Amino acid sequence: MAERFEMGSRLKGESLVRRSLLRETGEVRQIRIMPDLNVVKIGGHGVIDYGREIVHPLMEEIGELSRDHKILVATGGGARVRHILDVGIDLGMPTGVLAELAGKISEQNATMISLLLSKYNGTRIQTGDLLDLPSLISLGMLPVVQGTPPYGLYEHPPKLGSIPPHRTDTGAFLMAEVVGGKNCILGKNVDGLYAENPFVNPDAEFIAEITADELLEMQLEDMVLEPMAVELLRDAVHIREIKVVNAHVPGNIAKAVNGERVGTVIRA
Repeated sequence: MAERFEMGSRLKGESLVRRSLLRETGEVRQIRIMPDLNVVKIGGHGVIDYGREIVHPLMEEIGELSRDHKILVATGGGARVRHILDVGIDLGMPTGVLAELAGKISEQNATMISLLLSKYNGTRIQTGDLLDLPSLISLGMLPVVQGTPPYGLYEHPPKLGSIPPHRTDTGAFLMAEVVGGKNCILGKNVDGLYAENPFVNPDAEFIAEITADELLEMQLEDMVLEPMAVELLRDAVHIREIKVVNAHVPGNIAKAVNGERVGTVIRA
């Protein structure tokens, strides 16, 4: 048998699963492509679906912020995602197909939000354009991207049920992490994280600050953000906290971008 050809490399002959090797790779400092970038996710269900009264003032706030801060806007899907998931689940669609369908909706919202931000140079980008962010923002653009991460048909099987686990909260977090951003801010329709759904129980306990491990250990029946985003936060290199704020309250996004205390902070 002919000898295997090996390229010169420190990883030559490695299986890439050896635990001691993985620990060694973690010691290499990763670059931060955009350490001053604020990823602001605008929820579909919690914000965009409320229409003009909520969305137009919010676009003004984000647009004005973009004059002094580097911002990437990521969009959620909302009610239309819930509808297509309902139809797809009823028809027996696999989780990967459900993820593919759901991504089309957050794309639609990204198109609309980019147009609403047009006077601030709002620019619709694709998930594959993230490495162009430094150039786009240096040219004065305000990029808007759909929040659904591009797992598509390769979506991971969920631990429970069939709904895709990587949705737009998770996508916003992953985008902030890969470019080494400054903030991952999730704009919702509540003041932050609660121990119970505040729309069901108005007396639900508000949680101003919590670690990812503590939150996951609580095993809440319902939560304002996707559990997958919290799980990934524990292993993140650059993004060490997620901020959850009420985007219906004027000035809240600006406070979060400027480092003021608002909403809930989930720490790694």
